[in-house]
Amino acid sequence: MTTYPGSCHCGAIAIAFTSDKKPEEMRVGRCGCSFCRRHGARTMGDPAGSVEFRAAPQHLLRYRFGLGITDYLLCARCGTYVGALMPDDGGSIGIVNVNSLDIRDTFDPAPPCATTMARTRHGGAPGAESSG
Repeated sequence: MTTYPGSCHCGAIAIAFTSDKKPEEMRVGRCGCSFCRRHGARTMGDPAGSVEFRAAPQHLLRYRFGLGITDYLLCARCGTYVGALMPDDGGSIGIVNVNSLDIRDTFDPAPPCATTMARTRHGGAPGAESSG
């Protein structure tokens, strides 16, 4: 078994995804639900492996929607969606958002980021605001 480490953006949640599979053998999915689409999530799990999320209680948020049976795990400090847990026959099923793993670029890498000015000139959102 190999353990693939990861974390949320600020490091408050540590992740350990363990699998016998090599990264190139793993199947990454893109869920079609509104939560995963809005977070740009790329998720996977391994029934023969395990995933562990470690954080101080105040740094781990659990969010539920839809049927209310799955805990979507987010960092309370930086807002990163790191994975999900669902109860299953006395245990749980876990998935990890591969964007939170240190080996994230192994899985269908995203194109390089453009600079803010380039995004604005080529269809970005000039004048975007945030309130709150």
